[in-house]
Amino acid sequence: MTFTSPLPAAVDELWERRAELSPADAQARGVVVAAVDMLDTGRARVAVVDESTGDVVVDERAKRAILLAFKVLGMVRSQVGDFQHHDRVPLKTTLDGVRVVPGAIARWGSYLAPGVVLMPSFVNIGAHVGAGTMVDTWVTVGSCAQIGEDVHLSGGAGIGGVLDPPNAVPVVIEDGALIGSRAMIVEGARVGKGAVVGAGTILSASMPVIDVQTGAEIARGRVPDWCVAVGGTRPREFPGGTFGLPCVLVLRRLAEGTRHDKAELSDFLRDH
Repeated sequence: MTFTSPLPAAVDELWERRAELSPADAQARGVVVAAVDMLDTGRARVAVVDESTGDVVVDERAKRAILLAFKVLGMVRSQVGDFQHHDRVPLKTTLDGVRVVPGAIARWGSYLAPGVVLMPSFVNIGAHVGAGTMVDTWVTVGSCAQIGEDVHLSGGAGIGGVLDPPNAVPVVIEDGALIGSRAMIVEGARVGKGAVVGAGTILSASMPVIDVQTGAEIARGRVPDWCVAVGGTRPREFPGGTFGLPCVLVLRRLAEGTRHDKAELSDFLRDH
């Protein structure tokens, strides 16, 4: 796939002279705000999965626009009820078709598709959350993270963010995945379609993912489609002794299209 960013080339021109930019530059601010507005409304996104190759393709221009926002936007006071804020990035206001429970926070520049449910949680700038996804209580969706459709991010799950460098790959959670409570998916790691990641699992880009049936390492930092995976350890010899290093274990494979029981049980909570 030949990727062409939908954002204007003017973003790249501003990036080249970013050191001289400030909130006083109204023209630069107009370009950057328009670019981040495109992310906010889903007309652009930080990364997509190339269906022909399976690779994650990053829109570097989109990440540059986000970083530039912190240069050209001034600190502004705002208030929601009794809560006062002082920040460069405002809260998100485009919430058509999204259910937002009190206590949820989504920043401008994040995209929430119709059908998303936000329990008290945090969604950062540049994140993209697909239709029908449940962002459960105390979940963090980091900057530029890409969350698919019909995903369940269980209570306390942490989805890592990435802004710098601009070409760094963000975390990708694909359609239909279930991320267990307090699991951490970070450093550009990826969870495949329909996969179930057990509670407390930590998956980073360098983490080995091992098939328990064969003992073979399947990948680094990527849970395959349609499987159940949990955190584990494997022994490694060092001069100081034998220690268990963390890994992720694929316990079993699911038939394509099969939904985990927990995902089925939560369907009625998403209906709005």
